[in-house]
Amino acid sequence: MPRIKGLRWFVIALIGCVTVINYIDRNALAVMWPAVSKEIGADKADYALLVTVFMIAYAVGQSLFGKLLDRIGTRMGFTLAIAIWSVSIGLHALVRSLGALLFFRATLGVSEAGNWPGAVKANALWFPPQERAFAQGIFNAGAAIGAIIAAPAVAGLYAAFGWRMTFLLVGMLGLLWLVPWLFLYRGDPDRHPWLSPEERAHIAHRPAADSPDAAAPAPGMLALLRYRQSWAILLARFFLDPVWWLFVSWLPIYLADTFHFNVAQIGLFGWVPFVGAMLGSLGGGWFSGLLIARGWTALAARKLAIAIGCVIMMPALLLTAQAATPLIAVLLIAVILFGFQVAINNIQTMPGDYFAGGAVGSLAGISGTAAVAGTLITTWLVPVMTRQSYAPIFALAAAIVPLSLLAILLLGRGMPRAGGIPSTEQQRNPA
Repeated sequence: MPRIKGLRWFVIALIGCVTVINYIDRNALAVMWPAVSKEIGADKADYALLVTVFMIAYAVGQSLFGKLLDRIGTRMGFTLAIAIWSVSIGLHALVRSLGALLFFRATLGVSEAGNWPGAVKANALWFPPQERAFAQGIFNAGAAIGAIIAAPAVAGLYAAFGWRMTFLLVGMLGLLWLVPWLFLYRGDPDRHPWLSPEERAHIAHRPAADSPDAAAPAPGMLALLRYRQSWAILLARFFLDPVWWLFVSWLPIYLADTFHFNVAQIGLFGWVPFVGAMLGSLGGGWFSGLLIARGWTALAARKLAIAIGCVIMMPALLLTAQAATPLIAVLLIAVILFGFQVAINNIQTMPGDYFAGGAVGSLAGISGTAAVAGTLITTWLVPVMTRQSYAPIFALAAAIVPLSLLAILLLGRGMPRAGGIPSTEQQRNPA
């Protein structure tokens, strides 16, 4: 029977690749919005409605796929999500009205949401705590790379083929990805036929004082809400994720409104901030992993990284409100997204730190739903708060960042145990 050395890194690399595709698909509409909106007769308020519908569907999809992944497994959960979202983005090519576009954005949102609890669950299954945040960083870097690629690639395809053919072409990417995924991912680590005994033992290693009780039954989705550690993650994402989505959903529109950019100019500038996001994804995971290797508990390492990320974000958000040129604006946004990814990379890793594998997908899913709930509020506020400039919405973003950090520091102490009671060791050292 063949063995593949370092199989876990091939798995996370594949997940990183599909996350690139995920972000190309979702960002394609924003990049081509000046052309699409003109043809179907839509405006900025309609775009806000499209973002809202996508995010509501995304919220439903996070919890739906989180639970589904815990039931049907990582292999088939990913396959189902990616097949549906690839068809959905391809069908954008057929729209001739706002109503049709709303429908396809909804199906895209539900299915694209499955990528995130799936990645968090796979990470918890395939990596020990000291490697988990860096592996999460590889996956999150895929989101940044997708956003980097999306603006120039979509703009180039649009220039060559028009917006309808561009949607068809990007829809094919996910379907092609399913071929190596189904070939490589034969099962989870406990039963994958190509995993060596040495790597299986490495994956299974957990420091006894800093890991979930694998023997304990995994709490259900509702039972998870009895734990304050779950609420730490839910509230942290509720307050922090809107910052990411503010730029993912509105950056092309911000550049068009503030600096009068067309599609080609958006393609030229729109990728720059996501270089910062990519570096933050990898750097945040590397940093907490380094601390764990030097003897820090996983929770203490995650919290320090989260704090550093939040401290980076706040002044950069306030400075962006006063940016006078597009170059200064995109460079400051790159700093913001660097700090965001340092923080969120470690927050997203925490479900696997707190709970055994059977609950990780569920907690990742409901925390994703909480993130969308916070994002929806921001989405509704953007058209109202940006009538004169984008400065008010950037100031609001700076104000909610510390609330995310407080949620982690105040509610995230200790390890969950039956009834939500931390272990004796964690009560003595509640990092």
